[in-house]
Amino acid sequence: MLLRGVRVSGLIELERVWKKFRYGEGHGRLRDAIPALVRRALRRPDPDAGLHRGEFWALQDLSFTVRPGQALGLIGPNGAGKSTALKLLCGIMRPTAGRCTVRGRVGALIEVAAGFHPDLTGRENIYLQGTIMGMPRREITGKFDEIVDFSGLAPFLETPVKRYSSGMHARLGFAIAAHLEPEVLLIDEVLAVGDAAFQEKAFGRITELVQQDIPVVVVSHQLDAITTLCTRALLLDQGQVALAGTPQECITAYLHGVTAAHGPGSGDSPVRILGIHLGRAAVESGQRLGVELTGVTDGGPAADRLSVRVRVRLAQTGETVFETGTTQLGLALPGAGEFALQLELQMNVARGIYLVESAVWDRLHGRQLLRGPSSYVEVRGGPPFEGLVQMHPRARLLSGSSTAGHVP
Repeated sequence: MLLRGVRVSGLIELERVWKKFRYGEGHGRLRDAIPALVRRALRRPDPDAGLHRGEFWALQDLSFTVRPGQALGLIGPNGAGKSTALKLLCGIMRPTAGRCTVRGRVGALIEVAAGFHPDLTGRENIYLQGTIMGMPRREITGKFDEIVDFSGLAPFLETPVKRYSSGMHARLGFAIAAHLEPEVLLIDEVLAVGDAAFQEKAFGRITELVQQDIPVVVVSHQLDAITTLCTRALLLDQGQVALAGTPQECITAYLHGVTAAHGPGSGDSPVRILGIHLGRAAVESGQRLGVELTGVTDGGPAADRLSVRVRVRLAQTGETVFETGTTQLGLALPGAGEFALQLELQMNVARGIYLVESAVWDRLHGRQLLRGPSSYVEVRGGPPFEGLVQMHPRARLLSGSSTAGHVP
């Protein structure tokens, strides 16, 4: 039992945790659903850790411990299991097998607007969240002004949060989680929706909490944030630990990692992409990035209708920022045998992690035939701007009415 007013030494621990999901929603058969409900009610792990039809592993034998004064960063591609691990620690889910231990009052920010009542005002939601965290009203009141000041949302306190933007949700959610005396802090990717100034302030607050011996787990595609905030890191891939080490060690492995090709009937495609190589693991915004795809074609008539494509996505959201291919570039694939497609991309984009994908495209039917291998690149620095694409503006500020209407 936790005593009010007494700070508990926080601890975060996963011990050989497995978590499986079923493709689609719900349980497909009653004979599966009833045992699952009984296990959940009794809080027992599934005695049979094997997979049944339509199921997949989101986490496989995952273990880690975060002690007071430590900050663990979880990185990896989308679908690696990072957010699933945090939801287990928050108690939103229970593991299929293994044990999750979280000791202390939890401050969590795992989804934009998670835990907020949309019809309540910002003020009311501060008290609601504090109550959920187990704090008496007088303690919440004692922290109220600090929360509001940190969030910068004083003018909007009496506005229902359903009218808040995603950035405002993130501001309020983080301010609550980080100031209501958490003994454990869990942060997912949601801070990425805030502006740069608030992110910097939030990172400073997380550092303060670590220095106050609060164990912290951070999930982020912002690798510079992982380097700044975390004392160690885990690189996850397909629900498993690919590497445990320092943030820089895991980031280097992540950026140099290459995902495998896959797709329906990929082994039978007339054109296959065998490999992808990026000239650098990291570039400055505006620099050129060399990309080389290697592949093989059977030279048959079916290959004539196929093209090889390169797509660049923002890893955090999956949003496509650029795509081109042999057809758009006016290039024809050679006859039977191996080939290499070399191109340079000028990375006039915002800083962040980008996924460079390859694919074989069927021009006749207007669809992707198979997805080839892909790799990651980090874009750093560059002049500050909002949005994804750097347009290199040239600007001047004129005074006087005589200048109006004259566009250079």
